[in-house]
Amino acid sequence: MKRKVGYSWRLREIMALNGVFATTDLVPLLADRGIKLSASQVHRLVTGTPERLSLQVLAALCDIFEVTPADLVPVEAQNAGVRRTAGDDVPGPPPPVNLRPKRARLTPEG
Repeated sequence: MKRKVGYSWRLREIMALNGVFATTDLVPLLADRGIKLSASQVHRLVTGTPERLSLQVLAALCDIFEVTPADLVPVEAQNAGVRRTAGDDVPGPPPPVNLRPKRARLTPEG
């Protein structure tokens, strides 16, 4: 069975829980841990959901806010529904058993 996997990005929520409301306040905290990002890069990191993220940045964020990666990026997984087509309920004809044609026999007419 196929599984559908998704995730959410909770950095903004975790920042608010720790009293950090401005994205520019995060720039020096990251710089203290060796992560050099511009204010616009940090703004995109906070306001958007990243598709790719450096493990160093993830580790720095976890250290700053004293959380785990699972707190920042909770994962949801569920079984994908089986897609049905219009003809799924109606059984088709049985498959042919012998696909080889019969040999024709010609006889003289009399």
